[in-house]
Parts: sequence; structure tokens; C-alpha cells
Amino acid sequence: MKILICSANFAPEPVGIGKYSGEMAEWLAAQGHQVRVVAAPPYYPAWKLDPAYRWPPYRRENWRGVDVWRAPLWVPARPGGAKRVLHLLTFAASSLPLMLRQVLWRPDVVLTVAPALVCAPAGWLSARLSGAVAWLHVQDFELDVALQMGLLKGERLASVARRMESWLLRRFDVVSTISTRMQQHLASKRVPAARTFLFANWVDVKAIRPLTAPSSYRAELGLGDGVQVVLFSGTLSAKQGLSIVPEAARLMAARSDVLFVVCGNGAMQADMEAAARELPNLRLLPLQPLERLGDLLGLAAVHLLPQSVEAEDLVLPSKLTGMLASGRPVVATCRPGTELAEVVSQCGRVVPPGDARALAGALSDLLAAPEEAKALGALARSYAEKHLTLDAVLGSLVNRMTARVARREEVMP
Repeated sequence: MKILICSANFAPEPVGIGKYSGEMAEWLAAQGHQVRVVAAPPYYPAWKLDPAYRWPPYRRENWRGVDVWRAPLWVPARPGGAKRVLHLLTFAASSLPLMLRQVLWRPDVVLTVAPALVCAPAGWLSARLSGAVAWLHVQDFELDVALQMGLLKGERLASVARRMESWLLRRFDVVSTISTRMQQHLASKRVPAARTFLFANWVDVKAIRPLTAPSSYRAELGLGDGVQVVLFSGTLSAKQGLSIVPEAARLMAARSDVLFVVCGNGAMQADMEAAARELPNLRLLPLQPLERLGDLLGLAAVHLLPQSVEAEDLVLPSKLTGMLASGRPVVATCRPGTELAEVVSQCGRVVPPGDARALAGALSDLLAAPEEAKALGALARSYAEKHLTLDAVLGSLVNRMTARVARREEVMP
């Protein structure tokens, strides 16, 4: 098949949507499909444009067998509200000519990744003009998150935005998303169930697996044999509910055998740095090389996965897949009944969002019960192997694409 992907975030971004879009494109190309990608230059999670991509603003490159076309965008130093919307709009505008140019290539499938939903009209139009299947993949419901977190305000604005979003979603032949709750949420936006598809994020279980020896990060951090690490690794953003991490560290400050390690970059980095200066049991690491991810995740005695109430069931954190594959237990801050709670309760602990005392208590209980933690970690690994392998997830994607393309060809004159 000829597959055109529009994804503002793309490789070599090491985390988030860019990581998954890159791995998807690379895997599809390795399976013999012709893949083109329209993307922005790398800027995430640091929210700073990669210097290597400052000029020229438009470029074409080959990345691991994938034909990548880059379009410029504006990157705000402090993203938020209106600035974030403008940021996405600049890419939607700059990428439109590149998307329309691909019509002459005659793709079989045009897959648009949201965020950014503002790119969806170009993806839909390119598909219709070329006779391709119009596919929208929703990594998170950015509009709902923005409204619930107060980034966009006003009842009238919210009502208009929701109607426009629903109308746009219903224009696509297939709308996929990464969790069953998010798939169900599409129904509230009036997307027919027959047109939805569960396309979960995946993990390379060969690259990330339980360590058989101590992580090399222990020596680099100067950790003694008795020190246990509570690890958060990911984007430092507001929707993560990260403020609870230093609060829990403060409650456990008297324990010299426990170290909180926060690894990553993002909008809340300055806040975390300020907390780390006050708390000797909180250490920060910058975003680490992808090839060391397995070793980093293996540093954890327990993984920490905070999430704000506003983002629940609108986003399923992509970092969860690596945590599970590493074979370590997870403690998540989320409400019972959410999909995150359903997954984590099988291989760790779930505590209420914003409750630092409950979080510190759950961490203390797991750290004091190594055999239970080991058993929960084994369950986490088993879940990843059964449900989240790269070949299985992307294989199901290709099967659905192939079937949908065949249906299109049957009705074409």
C-alpha cells in the first residue's frame, strides 16, 4: 500500500507522539509499504526547535526507508492556551501545500495523527482528492483536555468547538484511538461505532525487558545497595499531575533508603528543578538516549505514574507501555473506574489524584514487600507481552487498512 501520514510530531523526537509515529512509519516501510510522512521539525519535549532544522524551513529527507517532508512551525518558549493553539495552526497552514502535493502520488490511505486536530481538514481533503481512505488517529482528545484544564474558556466557545470537532470526526472513514475508553468516548461525539478502531500504543518487548543485573544508572547516581528508586520518566507537562511527586518525596524525606528520580524535559521542568533544590531525596535527570531506555526503566523499584483528573480517559499515558514491559510494579494516581486504573490495578497500586499521603503510603507498602512487588512486576510484563507488542498492534492496523482499501476499490467505478 501507499500510506501517507500527517503527524506534526515525528522522529527523531524520542518520546510521545513523535516516537510512536516514527516507529509506525519505520515498521510499515520495513513491511514493504510505501510510506510518506508530512511532519514538523523536531522540537518536543524541550519545546525548542532542533538547531539542525532551523534552515531551510521546508525540506525532504529519507529516514529509515521513510520519505519525510518537513514543514515549519512556530514553537513558543512557554506553551499554554492561545499560544499552543497558534503553534498548531502554524503547522496546519505550512503543511497544507505539502499535503495537497501528495495527491499526485495517489496514496491508498491518508492517516492524520491528532494532536494536531487542526491538521485533520488537510488530511481529509488530501484523501478525498486522491481517492484514498481518510483515517484519523486520535492520540488524545486535545479539545476536551484543553477545556477541562481551563486552557480554553467560555461556554459558547466550548459549544462551538465541540460541534465543529464532532462534525470533523464524522467526515473520516476510520477514526482510531489508543484505549477502549477513548474509543467509547468517540460515540459521545457521534462517530459511528463501525468506523472506530482500537489502535493501542505499543512497546518493543525485546528492547525493554526485566533486567537481570543492576541498572548502570545506579553507579552513575552513586546509589548504595540498599537504596530503592521511585521513578518517573516522561514529559514534564501539567496534564501529568506532576506536582504530587515532590509532595510525596517531602513526606518520605526521612527515609534515606528511598530516592525519587524524575527523568525528562518539558514545561514543568523549572518547577521540578526548584523542588529538587529543596529535597535531597529528589533527583532530576534530563531526557535519556532511547537506546538506554530499558536500562533506565530497570532502575525503578517502583514506577510512578501521576495523572491529573482533567485528563483521565481523554489520554492514556504512552509511558505506561514501557513501565509494564520493564517488569516493575506501577503506582498511578487516578480515580477508580478509569482505564488507567483498570490496567494498573492488575500490576500495582491506584491512589486518588492529588493525594500525596495516599501516594507515599502506597509506595512505602510496595517497597516494604519485595516479593509482592516482584509478583506485580511479573504481571506487568505479562500484560505487555499479551497486549502491547509492536508486531501485534501494527499488524492489526495493516489488516484494517487492507480491508478498508479493498472496500474502497470495490465501490470505485
